[in-house]
Amino acid sequence: MRNLSDAEIIDSILKGNPVDFNLLIDKYKHRAFSMLKRMLKNQMDAEEVLQDSFLKAYYGLKNFRKESKFSTWFYSIVYHSALSRLSNRREQYQKQMESLEDNFEVESLKTDFETNDYSNLHDMITKLPAKYASVVNLFYLEEMSCEEIAEIMKTSVSNVKVLLHRSRNYLREISKGKGV
Repeated sequence: MRNLSDAEIIDSILKGNPVDFNLLIDKYKHRAFSMLKRMLKNQMDAEEVLQDSFLKAYYGLKNFRKESKFSTWFYSIVYHSALSRLSNRREQYQKQMESLEDNFEVESLKTDFETNDYSNLHDMITKLPAKYASVVNLFYLEEMSCEEIAEIMKTSVSNVKVLLHRSRNYLREISKGKGV
């Protein structure tokens, strides 16, 4: 059997084959769970939020407009579900991020991490606050663009750049403390 695209799977589900949703679950469960564990820092919470996210995606599938990729739409659900979980634990998560100048170079961030030990990067990411961990995960590990991350996080591209910049500085401090 050939690999079906997300659009073909969604069309099949919407035509009355709900079992095909398992194909999307199998495709996205590991990456989404990994992202949730980094954000929530708790495996049980990550499992619950992942299940909730898949339910939200399944029941919201009829409203999926196909203007963006399914993965972007689904990761947006996952991300916002995790934030909801975090906001239930805390009164306020973080204040609005400041904007950086438009000419901020995001590509320079990638170069810094290409020279780092990849296994240590995963350890360092777990020490980041949830919002920083999620933006680092989406940008460096999922290789999403700032525009895609902005869409997922429902924020501006410049705020994503701010988060990336601050995350990089935070990771640099962590690496100094670890002697990496």
